[in-house]
Amino acid sequence: MNLGIRGHDFSTVTAETLAEQIKQKGLTAVQLALGKSFPHLQTDAGSLTPGLGATLRQTFEQHGITIAVLGCYINMIHPDPKKRRTSLDTFKEHLKWASDFGCRIVATETGNVREEIVYTEDNFHEEPFQQVVESVRELAIEAEKFGVCVGIEAGVNHPIHSADKLKRLLETIRSSNVTVIFDPVNLLTTATYTDQDKIITQAFELLADDISIIHAKDFTIQDGKLVTVPVGTGMLNYELLFSLIHKKKPYIQIILESTKEPHIEKSIAYLRSLYSQLPQHDL
Repeated sequence: MNLGIRGHDFSTVTAETLAEQIKQKGLTAVQLALGKSFPHLQTDAGSLTPGLGATLRQTFEQHGITIAVLGCYINMIHPDPKKRRTSLDTFKEHLKWASDFGCRIVATETGNVREEIVYTEDNFHEEPFQQVVESVRELAIEAEKFGVCVGIEAGVNHPIHSADKLKRLLETIRSSNVTVIFDPVNLLTTATYTDQDKIITQAFELLADDISIIHAKDFTIQDGKLVTVPVGTGMLNYELLFSLIHKKKPYIQIILESTKEPHIEKSIAYLRSLYSQLPQHDL
């Protein structure tokens, strides 16, 4: 089981300390959002270099950790054209230097018709979808230059809010350099969570060929709202999720998300216990 975690779910300020903490948990991968994990570091467009990438790559590799994903979550359809352009340029720079980090995937969600990332059904119209197509196509062309991938994560607060919409995006773009970050919780709402088995199964049927990374988080319903909670303390059907992963995606990297201390070790143990009950793949 290739299990990792988002770097900024630890409270730390140096790469060495972060790598040590991740290794101590027995994890082998990290999703690194540079500005979130290292807030003292300049990461705006024009700041990344091969030297930074090589330094971080070496630091994590010395602890047996792969930088599985560079997180660069942008509003790719920001209503302010200048801010949209700045965001796209920042993402492109991450694509340019991703291989120096030892990483092939730069990940994002698809933004929002508003400045803030909030739930609004205005995202679900055709115009926002076409704006996403325009932005992702531009990013895919850039990714193709450097042999890396744009990782797209669907979510109900975004224009790409369902597996159907993400499949349509993939079929519209038709690039081998666009891949899927699959987070099942992102596809659920208070109105649909009771149908999670159907939603997760259908998402795998539509997207499995293109899924490269799994995000592992959990949820519960509190005061009529869907709330993220540490993995293993909520309602997500991990037995179903792992059965689907096991059949189609052996050794895929699974990244813990929104699980922080003091819950990390218990969440890791929970996932490993469930996964160990499945037939094991031999290499």
